[in-house]
Amino acid sequence: MAGQRIRQPRVAEIVAARLRDDILSGRLREGDVLPSQESLFAEFGVSPPAVREAIHILETDGLISVRRGNVGGAVVHLPSAERTAHMISMVLQTRSATPADVSEALMHLEPICAGMCAARADRMTEVVPYLQAEIAAQVEEFDDVAQYVPNARRFHETLVSRCGNEPMILLIGSLELIWSAHESAVWNGEGDPAPMGRKTRRAALRDHQRLLDAICDGNAARAMRVAQNHLAAARHNTLVFGTDKTIEAKLIGNTGLDFGPQYNGRPGSRKESGT
Repeated sequence: MAGQRIRQPRVAEIVAARLRDDILSGRLREGDVLPSQESLFAEFGVSPPAVREAIHILETDGLISVRRGNVGGAVVHLPSAERTAHMISMVLQTRSATPADVSEALMHLEPICAGMCAARADRMTEVVPYLQAEIAAQVEEFDDVAQYVPNARRFHETLVSRCGNEPMILLIGSLELIWSAHESAVWNGEGDPAPMGRKTRRAALRDHQRLLDAICDGNAARAMRVAQNHLAAARHNTLVFGTDKTIEAKLIGNTGLDFGPQYNGRPGSRKESGT
C-alpha cells in the first residue's frame, strides 16, 4: 500500500533467526551449548548488545535456557509437545476453559487418530506392537490401583503418537497431556474420590483390547466407534469430580507427564509418563 514503510528487522532479530534456524533444522541438538558470546560477536560481526538481545529472544521462545556461573552458557531445547501443552493450558486457563472442554475435544479428535492407526498399511509393525506393550503393562499391574490411571493414559498417548501424522500427534498429543494432568490430579489416591474400582478398571482394559483388535483388523470405522464409546465412559467417571474447576496450567509441570517422540522407542519400552 502506498505510503507504508516496511519495517526492517533489527540486527538482534537477524542473529536470533539464524540461530533459531540452526536449532529447528537440527544443526544444533537438544542439550547443545551455543558458542560463547565472544564467538558469536566474531561470527556475526555484530555488537555485544545485539548478541545478548538475540539470546534473550531465543530464551523467550523457549529454545534455549541460560545457565549462570563457571559452567554457564545457553543450552539448546527443542520444541516439544510438553511445552506446547503447557502454553495451550495457560491460554485455556485465561479463557476459563474446563477439563470438560478438553475432554469433549478429545472425544471428537482421538477417535480420528484411532481410525488413522487402523488405516496404516504398516500398522502391524508401527502401531500394534506399541499398543500391545501398553496393554501388557496394564495386565501386569492390574491389581496396583495407583498405576491404573498412568497405565491407561499411556495407552491413549501411544495411540495418538502412532497415528502417523505429525500435526495430529503434536496438537492432539498436547490435549492428551492436559487431560492426563487433570485426570491424574483427580485420581491421585488421596481423599475423594476413592480409587477406581476393579469393575471399572476391567471394563477399560477390555475396551483397550477391543480397540487394538479393530486396529489389527484394519477396521477404521470400528476403531473410531470403540474409541468414542470408551472415551465417553472414561469422561463420565472422571468428570463426576471437579467439574467446577478450570484448566490449571501448573499441573502440566507437576505430574512428570511425557509425550516424547515415541517413534524413537521400541515396543515394550515405556517412558515414564502420565495417564
